[in-house]
Amino acid sequence: MTRLFRGIFIVWTVLRFGLDELVLSSFQQPWLRRLTRVVSVGRNLKAPRGERLREALESLGPIFVKFGQVMSTRRDLLPIDIANELAKLQDRVPPFDSAVAIAIIEKAFGRTISQIFATFEREPVASASIAQVHFATLPDGREVAVKVLRPDMLPAIEKDLALMRMMAGWVEGLSADGKRLKPREVVAEFDKYLHDELDLLREAANAAQLRRNMQGLNLVLIPEMIWDFCMPDVLVMQRMDGVPISQTQRLRDAGVDMKKLARDGVTLFFTQVFRDGFFHADMHPGNIQVSLASATFGRYISLDFGIVGTLTEVDKEYLAQNFSAFFQRDYKRVAELHIESGWVPASTRVDELEAAIRACCEPYFDRPLKEISLGMVLLRLFQTSRRFHVNIQPQLVLLQKTLLNIEGLGRELDPDLDLWSTAKPFLEKWMLEQVGPEKLLAQLKAEAPTYAKLLPALPRLLQQYLKNQAGGNRRELQELLQEQRRTNKLLQSLIYGGLGFALGLLTMQWVLRIRLF
Repeated sequence: MTRLFRGIFIVWTVLRFGLDELVLSSFQQPWLRRLTRVVSVGRNLKAPRGERLREALESLGPIFVKFGQVMSTRRDLLPIDIANELAKLQDRVPPFDSAVAIAIIEKAFGRTISQIFATFEREPVASASIAQVHFATLPDGREVAVKVLRPDMLPAIEKDLALMRMMAGWVEGLSADGKRLKPREVVAEFDKYLHDELDLLREAANAAQLRRNMQGLNLVLIPEMIWDFCMPDVLVMQRMDGVPISQTQRLRDAGVDMKKLARDGVTLFFTQVFRDGFFHADMHPGNIQVSLASATFGRYISLDFGIVGTLTEVDKEYLAQNFSAFFQRDYKRVAELHIESGWVPASTRVDELEAAIRACCEPYFDRPLKEISLGMVLLRLFQTSRRFHVNIQPQLVLLQKTLLNIEGLGRELDPDLDLWSTAKPFLEKWMLEQVGPEKLLAQLKAEAPTYAKLLPALPRLLQQYLKNQAGGNRRELQELLQEQRRTNKLLQSLIYGGLGFALGLLTMQWVLRIRLF
C-alpha cells in the first residue's frame, strides 16, 4: 500500500511539473499523443523544462535529488540545458532535524553526546542528499567534523529504486528515444553509486587510501579519519578549514595564484588516474576547498569520498596510450587501439574510424579551455561511438564524469588553461616510468623474493615428482635432475642478464636522454 501511495505521488508530481511532455511527446502511439494534450490542460508550463525537472526532483525528496545529481554528469545522455539545471542540485538539500542526528550518533556509540564530544554544534554546516555534517570537538581538544547518515535511508532507497526501475522499463518500452537513453542502465548505475555512499566506513577507507596516495605531492589536503569514532552511519574526521573553490573572487583577494591552482587540479587528476588508478570521482565544487593557512596556502582540500573510481593496470595503459595519441593527433593510432582492445568490432575499417575521430577532436586543439567544451567533445565522441557500435566500458563512466568536473573547475579558475599542453608532460613522464628501465628494475625487485624462495626448492620438488611419475627409474631420474640443474643455471643467467640489460638501459637513457613522445 505504501508503494502504491508513493507511486501515485510520483505520478502527480510528474503531471504537476509537466514532466510528461518531456517523454510523452516522443511516444509514437496516437493515443499517447492525445493524452499529452489532455494532461497539459490548465497547467502553467512557461518555466524551462530543465527548471521544472529540477523542482520536481527536489519535491520528491533526497533520493530523487541524488538521482538528479548523478544524471547531471551524464551529458552524453542528456540535453545540455537539462544537465546544467540538474547540476544546481549539488547544494540544495535541506537538513534534517539536529535532534535526530544526535539520536543517531548516541545510538551508534552507546553514549550521550556530551560523553562523546566536548562540544557539538547542533546547527549543521553542510547538508547533502545522503548525509549532513556538524562541527564538534573531541575530549582531547581536536576539532572534528561529524558526518551523519540521513535516517531510514536504506528502506526509502529500496522503495524508490524499485519504482525507478519500473518507470525506466515503461520509458524504454514506449518511447521512441527510450532505448537510446538507456534508462535501465542509468538506474542500475545510480543504484550502485547510492549503495556505496550509504556505508560511511567505506567512505572513510576511501579517504584513508587517497590520503596515503597523495602524501608527498604537496598539492592537496585530505582529512584524517578518526577511526575510533567511525561507524557505518556516523563518520568523524579531522576538521578542515578552507574557502569553497566556487568563491573565486575571495580566493583572488587572498592572493591565491588561480592559474597555478588550475594547473594543480589537472596534475591531481592525472596523478590519481594514471599513477594510482584510484581517484576521487565526485569532484563537484561543493566537495573542494582551498586552504588559506600560511603553512598550506593555495593547496586544495578534498572532501566527501563516498564515490571513488578505480582502474586496472590494463585500463591505465590503454588510456595513457589513447591520451598520448590524441595529444600527437595520431588519430589512426587511436582507431587502432579501439580495434585492438575490442571496443569496436574487428571488421571496422581503421580509416573510417580514424576520420570520424579526427572530425570530433581536431577543431578543439590549440584552443584555450574557454573556447572549448569537453562536454561537447565527449558528446560528439559518444555519437560517433554509436555509429561504430563502440562498447562503452563501465569502469570508465566515472572517469568521464570526473573529467567533466575537472573541465568545469578549470574553466572557473583559469579560462585560458590549455588542458592538453598541461597534461602532456605528465603523461610523457608516466609512460616513461611504465616502459623504461626503472619499471623493469622495480618488477625484478618485486619478484626477487619469489625467485629466491623457488630456486632452492626446485630440485627437491622435482625429485619428489619424478619419483612418483617414473616409478623409481634411477637412470631416468638422474638424467632429468641433470636437465633441471641446467635449467636452474639458465634461470639464474636470465635474471643476471635482465639486471645487466636494465643497467644498460639506464646508462643509455642518461647518455641519450630518451624521449618517448
